[in-house]
Amino acid sequence: MSTFDPIIAKISDYVQSFEANESSLIEAKTCFFDSIACAFMALEHEKVKKFTEVGYIKNSTGSVRVLGTDIKTNAVDATFLNGSLIRWLDFNDTWLAKEWGHPSDNLSIILSLTDYLKIHKNQDLTFRQLLNYMVMAHEVQGTLAIENSLNREGLDHVALVKVASAAVGARMLNLNDAQIKSVISNAFVDGQSLRTYRHFPNTGTRKSWAAGDASAKALKQVFISEVSDESYPSVLTAKVWGFNDVLMGSNPLKLERNLDSYVMDNILYKVSYPAEFHAQTAAEAAIAISRNLDGKIDQIEEIVISTQEPGVRIISKKGNLSNYADRDHCIEYIVAWCLINGELDSNSYSDESASNPRIDMLRSITKTVEDKKYTEKYYDLNERAIPNKVSVKLKSGEIIEKEVLYPLGHRNRREESKPFLREKFCESLTSMSFDNSKLVGFYDEKDLDSINIYELLNNIYK
Repeated sequence: MSTFDPIIAKISDYVQSFEANESSLIEAKTCFFDSIACAFMALEHEKVKKFTEVGYIKNSTGSVRVLGTDIKTNAVDATFLNGSLIRWLDFNDTWLAKEWGHPSDNLSIILSLTDYLKIHKNQDLTFRQLLNYMVMAHEVQGTLAIENSLNREGLDHVALVKVASAAVGARMLNLNDAQIKSVISNAFVDGQSLRTYRHFPNTGTRKSWAAGDASAKALKQVFISEVSDESYPSVLTAKVWGFNDVLMGSNPLKLERNLDSYVMDNILYKVSYPAEFHAQTAAEAAIAISRNLDGKIDQIEEIVISTQEPGVRIISKKGNLSNYADRDHCIEYIVAWCLINGELDSNSYSDESASNPRIDMLRSITKTVEDKKYTEKYYDLNERAIPNKVSVKLKSGEIIEKEVLYPLGHRNRREESKPFLREKFCESLTSMSFDNSKLVGFYDEKDLDSINIYELLNNIYK
């Protein structure tokens, strides 16, 4: 048998042997409930409800459940829908490095396989095992993101979701070493998404379901590798036809760091604001400034947003913003909305909300610039800051400014964020017909071994 590319072998060895420590599992528990909250909140929106009723899934049959609904379908389509629900509002966790992403996107395959394994393989999992799978998926996706920039090549970060989901899914299905490597190689062979749908002039809602799609494709490849010899050992390094030569140009894929639990231990949560993460501290700064702007919006002469280089490159936009997805990825829109309203929620990006003419008035007098010191702090793995400063100049000459280096969901503000994360989860339950007290009890339980994963899951599906 041919030798697999070292990156593939390294990922395979990791998912077959890693056991997270208690503190990492506790962090994964927080991430688990935060992801469920995001899915529940997404179901409050009519567009999302329609999406869950897409014909080919609605008319299918199966035994694997979909979050917050009574839908039962096959494992692949359940993975697609669960991933779409978790990601839809852009409110789940975030990882920022050379590449960006949302590692909790991988929870969709873990949830689907937890159902599938019990029903079809008579295999029970513990809550601790589920959380360990989460830690591994976070680590694979996030560590690849630390060392590689797919976005510089025009590729979307969901390619890394596919790889992480494939590796962990194969491990959950108890595939052997050769099969796990084969699944990972297949994930790299599979066609990778372009970032087209995240950028002007083509920004669209695909960004809400792209990760669910990637995770579902990963699961399909896992199932195929159970029955077929799918082995592409040099998929990354093959000349002419390999991943690096075809897609990565002069920047071949790297994975030099040790795989452990660094990503889960340092994950970023979106605590208060459903917005692209590079704008989280800008939103917080603008809301703080808004308290001094009562009745003065029309007196603003200029706004300057100082941000990191990725903030300029990804979410600084001029011109028309055509839809929700365009607006929640526009730092100027987010700052304008927060200055005017003093808050930000998932309804802030609707067509009705965007019709306020003062938003575009403020956007027209806003300059977004890179602060190189902010960029340095952003890429420093010991800091992992996401800094923004908002400066508002009034026609009177008065300048009001606010700098925020770390968002509320940052590890440096973890203790501060815990009450707000719990509140986020509790608020997500208000529109769901579940036993809320039991779910809050699961959230508050500190003994992981006392949580029966199937009892918990029975309370998040209808």
